Amino acid sequence: MNRAKDDRPIANTSPAGLREDRNLGYVLMTAAHNEEANIEQTIKSVLSQTLLPTKWVIASDGSTDKTDEIVQEWADKYSLIHFLRITRPPGRSFKSKVLALRRAEELFNGIAWKFIGNLDADVCVGSSYFEELLAHFKNRPDLGIAGGFIYCQESDGEFHSQSFSSTRWVAHAAQLVRRECYEAIGGYAVLEYGGEDWYAETSARMNGWQAEALPQLRVLHYRRVGSRQSLLRYHFRAGRMDYSLGSYPPFEIVKCFRRLSKPPILLGGLTRLAGFMVSWLVRDKRPVPDEFVAFLKKDQGRRLLSCFTKVPQSMLNHERPPAE
Repeated sequence: MNRAKDDRPIANTSPAGLREDRNLGYVLMTAAHNEEANIEQTIKSVLSQTLLPTKWVIASDGSTDKTDEIVQEWADKYSLIHFLRITRPPGRSFKSKVLALRRAEELFNGIAWKFIGNLDADVCVGSSYFEELLAHFKNRPDLGIAGGFIYCQESDGEFHSQSFSSTRWVAHAAQLVRRECYEAIGGYAVLEYGGEDWYAETSARMNGWQAEALPQLRVLHYRRVGSRQSLLRYHFRAGRMDYSLGSYPPFEIVKCFRRLSKPPILLGGLTRLAGFMVSWLVRDKRPVPDEFVAFLKKDQGRRLLSCFTKVPQSMLNHERPPAE
């Protein structure tokens, strides 16, 4: 069916207070690599929002399937969508994803945005997702980063909440960042093993901001975590990611042993610990500042101590999967 440009399936229906508040304008970025199976669902999800973004840049990160064609078709119909093609060597890379987001960010120059968000190309959110996030930001002046809880589609076709979900961990898959916070942390960091969301929220706390995930906001993820690679390779990389960000060794050991009962039984936790130990033995150079490592280790040490002294604070609230 042919549609005129800017024909939106669901118009903005937000309360006037939010709709007209210029301090709540937001922009979105998406890096998509070979997402022809899911990107259209993501696009429809954003276009159905009760509060639409000022601009949404979808960067095709070296895609070789029909991702480009699909995004371009929607961009031709809706002026808020901007298609950006990025050419690079083939293969999936955590660095390339963030580099694509940084290229997308450049296209927001000249726009008076107050919040910037990342939305993965294989997720869907409810129609009031961003409106509810912005309302939460409005009520929390100290809030720098916010998002929902991830629900992954399993082999039975149903969506299940991730076991490591926590209000402390804001998944990169569908989050908003307040502009002042985003500028304070220097945007998303380019990291070899992933973990840009972990780095962002830890940096935010270092700079006096808070990060919070809202359990009532569901993010439907159409791909299981780690499904792009073998589970053992996934966990090994997770260990290397943990080391690269400066995870406190005693905390890492306890965390990995707590994972022994989760699939793959025994091997998952041991492989993650092996990845951490390999990086420790070869003394991998960490890509993050020393003050970041010190802050993270102090935080993890405090939570490790609170676990053993039975203070009502879960040590594993900050356990997270590596980025896809």
